[in-house]
Amino acid sequence: QVQLVESGGGVVQAGESLRLSCAASGRTNHRSAMAWFRQTPGKEREFVAAIRWSNVVGNYPDYINSVRGRFAISRDDATNTTYLQMDSLKPEDTAVYYCAATHDASMSRDSNDYRYWGQGTQVTVSS
Repeated sequence: QVQLVESGGGVVQAGESLRLSCAASGRTNHRSAMAWFRQTPGKEREFVAAIRWSNVVGNYPDYINSVRGRFAISRDDATNTTYLQMDSLKPEDTAVYYCAATHDASMSRDSNDYRYWGQGTQVTVSS
């Protein structure tokens, strides 16, 4: 089993930044793709960003258009930690953010492809 624990959420004003962290423990697989999803009440969980194992050739992260250029996903395989740097935050970024991991090296935008999930961290952006 793999355990994922997110941290770094909080309340900020529009235009400010936050950095989310996701610490993985247990039977971790460095080859797993890692992703961030977010969810607001009454809506389905939405893909935000994903990144493959660092050693994959052509390892370009994937982002939804609404966060491209503002958010950056990264990972430190030495410490089993994945990050989401969020800059120029907007009120529409308000959500619970979840970290997720696949069981193989495939990167996907589909939440069904991710086997392991964290408990989520709340991000609130006020206008």
